[in-house]
Amino acid sequence: MFIPSTAERLLLKFTPVFSAPTYARWVVLTVAAILTTGRRTVTNLLRTVRGGARGHASSFHRVFSRRKWAHWTLARTLAAFILDTFVRSGPVLLAVDDTVDEHRGKKVYGKGCHRDAVRSTHSYTAFRWGHKWVVLAVLVRFPFATRSWALPILVALYCSPKWSKTHGRKHRTPPTLARDLVAVLIRWFPEREFVLAGDGGFASHNLARFASRRSDRLTLVSRFHGDAKLHNPPPARRKTHKAGRPHVRGSRLPIPKNVVRRAKRTKLNVKWYGGGNRRVSVVSRIGHWYRGGEGLVAVRWVHVRDLTGTHRDEYFFSTAPSITPQRIIEIYTQRWSIEVTFQDMRSCLGLETTRGRTENTVLRAAPSLFGLYSIVAALYAQLPQSQKLAGRIEWAGKRGVSFSDAIRSVRRSLWQEAIVANPAHAASFRNLPATMRETLLSAMTPAA
Repeated sequence: MFIPSTAERLLLKFTPVFSAPTYARWVVLTVAAILTTGRRTVTNLLRTVRGGARGHASSFHRVFSRRKWAHWTLARTLAAFILDTFVRSGPVLLAVDDTVDEHRGKKVYGKGCHRDAVRSTHSYTAFRWGHKWVVLAVLVRFPFATRSWALPILVALYCSPKWSKTHGRKHRTPPTLARDLVAVLIRWFPEREFVLAGDGGFASHNLARFASRRSDRLTLVSRFHGDAKLHNPPPARRKTHKAGRPHVRGSRLPIPKNVVRRAKRTKLNVKWYGGGNRRVSVVSRIGHWYRGGEGLVAVRWVHVRDLTGTHRDEYFFSTAPSITPQRIIEIYTQRWSIEVTFQDMRSCLGLETTRGRTENTVLRAAPSLFGLYSIVAALYAQLPQSQKLAGRIEWAGKRGVSFSDAIRSVRRSLWQEAIVANPAHAASFRNLPATMRETLLSAMTPAA
């Protein structure tokens, strides 16, 4: 199967990751995964491309289960392309979150029972059997979108304490996995500065301390608690002969909830969830977050009240005390794009439809789908304007481009090039009336 010119520039960058035979099959599976709707099993992908998949079907299954290639190298290549193409300068905004991927079967590597945040409420907790993925994504602001897009680049599998104990593995929490993913990214790109946004599940002292120790390279923005215990920095030790351990923290500060009750509020106009603007009032202070055995972390916390009354009051914090409250709010609200990414992954890219059971397949198949989301977004951004508009669907009140528009346009481009490149089909296709060609291409490129 040929490499379409639309995707050639990007897909050729992954050549060093694989051997030549494996790369040829990986390209087939990647293009097929974009063109396929419904389940993203290898068998269903091969049904889509048919004659383009040369070789026995089992050789394509072995790409995930047995072939030697490193998904870390694949992720590094993708991350480098995204940063060099779309975030060439300035701080790189990152978003981290976890999502549960339901997976059927009794003998599946890493499977566990996890809380499903999407289906759970304050009064009801829903659980699902499957895999829990911690996803680190780059927030990219495309000119055709009204909000940032979260493009996944690194993915780690979270295993439950029970599973880790049964298999003799050290248990690592989602914040710990997020810390490890960010550490890898910082090591890969030593010249770049990063800003990480995470929800309340990643508002851990451990992750904040990790960011504080690398304050010249990394800033963490997350949710905070109104009853958080904050302190002044420890007093300077006097030069006396008195023995004893030096102070590790200073005097106690009022908890944020009590400060908010008495403080004067400041009104701001900030960028809000979904790309719009919102009038809010804020209270902000600086303190040092303490946890026994781990020391102090200097933070700036912000209490935000939506003046329209449609959103609940929230507390945010940043490990960069010099950052402004407005900047903290606007960084955190961009984090919502990763939730949209998870929804698009399920509806347009078949997340939860893979059926691998072995360790290699589990650790490669679903993360490859997350990477495919970034590939589709990158391909769409490089399409000519006429091809972008061809796959877009409009309705009243719609602003910007959705991922369903992007994948429709990319699919349309790939199908059209595949038809035109085949001499047996090209002449017949051109002889069709324009309305018929349009109908056929639209039927071949549904969003899901």
